[in-house]
Amino acid sequence: MVERRVAACVFCGVLAGGGAGIVYEDSRVAAFLDHRPLFPGHVLVVPRAHVVALDDLPPEDVGPYFGVVQRVSGAVERGMHAGGTFVAINNKVSQSVPHLHCHVVPRTKGDGLRGFFWPRQRYDSDDDAARVADAIRREL
Repeated sequence: MVERRVAACVFCGVLAGGGAGIVYEDSRVAAFLDHRPLFPGHVLVVPRAHVVALDDLPPEDVGPYFGVVQRVSGAVERGMHAGGTFVAINNKVSQSVPHLHCHVVPRTKGDGLRGFFWPRQRYDSDDDAARVADAIRREL
């Protein structure tokens, strides 16, 4: 894969500059500490190529990318002596930097993290749920 960076992208700048906050890097993926962590050990996993959203990531890079997310999740849990991790991607909406990134956040019971979860809703009916499912199936 040819690495492509965007000069104005904060994450492309991090990748170009290196630094002590980088915890993992290979030819396709890098991971580094979030500069404003929810908790110590909050890591961002990014593709080296500048892509904005998950659906922009080339199919051949999806497996290697999520393989690193999986490894980082385990390492954050063990390294931070956490009870688990929260793993999330904001895809365009609420994406603070327009470069695909996956948050890996160490979690412990009672840590107070609530902001990522929104009110749940029910479908109006089984027919309503079926219409939504059909719309997504058509696009797949």
